Amino acid sequence: MPTFHYSHSANPDWRRAADACLTQLGTTAGSLGFLYAADCFASELGPILEQFKRSTGVEHWVGTVGTGVLATGREYVDQPALCVMLGELDAGAFRVFSGIRTSADVAAVSLRCEAGVSNFAIVHADPTNSDVAALVSTLAGKVESGFLVGGLTSSRKLNPQIADGISAGGLSGVVFTEDVAIATRLTQGCSPIGPKHTITECQRNIILSLDGKPALDVMREDLGERFGKELNRLGGQIFVGLPVKGSDTGDYLVRNLLGIDPQSKLVAIGDLIQTGQQIMFCRRDLDSAAEDMNRMLESIKKGLFGKPRGGLYYSCVARGPNLFGTKSEELGLIRDALGEFPLVGFFGNGEISHNRLYGYTGVLTLFV
Repeated sequence: MPTFHYSHSANPDWRRAADACLTQLGTTAGSLGFLYAADCFASELGPILEQFKRSTGVEHWVGTVGTGVLATGREYVDQPALCVMLGELDAGAFRVFSGIRTSADVAAVSLRCEAGVSNFAIVHADPTNSDVAALVSTLAGKVESGFLVGGLTSSRKLNPQIADGISAGGLSGVVFTEDVAIATRLTQGCSPIGPKHTITECQRNIILSLDGKPALDVMREDLGERFGKELNRLGGQIFVGLPVKGSDTGDYLVRNLLGIDPQSKLVAIGDLIQTGQQIMFCRRDLDSAAEDMNRMLESIKKGLFGKPRGGLYYSCVARGPNLFGTKSEELGLIRDALGEFPLVGFFGNGEISHNRLYGYTGVLTLFV
C-alpha cells in the first residue's frame, strides 16, 4: 500500500523554506512528489523543483503555484510558503504528463502507465488558456473512470506548472492506474435561493427572460425584499447556478453575475447559455458553505475503512480566509472530520472535478 509524507514552511527566502521542508521530510522515500508554492516564488519554481529533486532523489513531481497554498490544518495565503508531499507508489502505477494546450495535444498525448490503463488523473491548468474547459472535458474521456480532479493556477504574475519539469500554457498532471485507490468529493460554496428556472430568451451570456417573464423580475422574486431592492449590493454575494445535466446528486456549476440592466430587465452571467437551459440563483455565505463542507466530509468518511494515507485539496481563492476565516478554519474542518494525515494543495482560479470546471468549490481527493 502507498505511504505518504508531507512538509510545509513559510519563509521569504525560498531556499530556507525548501530546507525547512526537506528537514521535516528527513530520509523519507518516495517515487512521486507534489509541490505547491506561493505565487511570489513563481519565477523561482524551476530552481525550487531542482533542489527537491536533488535532495530527495525523487524524479517525478507535479504541482503549481497559488496565491495561497495549504497543508494539513494550515493555510498560507499571501505568504511566501512551500507545501510538499511525497508518495511511495509503484513506479508503473502512475505517469506524469504535460504540454496539453490544444485539442490536438489531447489526442496525441499518451496516458498509458507501465502497469496498465490510466484510470484517474490529477490535473493542473493554466487559466490564461481560453480552451481549458474543453480540454478538461476531452482529457477526461481518455481515462477509464472519466474522472479528473485538480485546479487552475492562481498567480499575480507567471502561471508555471510542475510536471517533472516546468511547463505553462495548458494542462499537466499525473494519471494513475486502478491499483492506486482514490476517493474524491466536491463541496459547493454557494447554495440555491430559489427554484430552477427555464431560459426562454437569451443572447450569448445575456438572459432576457426566464419562464416567459423578464429575467430581472424573476431574480428579484427569488432574492426577496432585501436584495431585490438593493441590486448594487449583489456583487460577491449572488451568483447563477447551472444545473449539470444527468446529475443524480443535484450538481450545478456556479457562474458569476456580471451585470444587470434595470431598464431592459436583463441579467448577464459569466457563461454562454441557450434557450431551454435551466438556471437558478445562488447565494454565497459562510453558513451554507460550512454546511455543504460537512456534508461532503461525512459522505467521503463513510466510504473509508481507515485514516487516509494522503490527500490533496483544491479550494477556490474565494474560499479559505475570504469565506471561512483567517485561522485556517476550512482546513480545520477536514482535520476535525478525518483526523491528521498528509494533505497538501492550493487555492486556485477554478477547480476541476469529473470532467468540468467549477468555481467557488473545494475538491478533496484521498489516497486510501
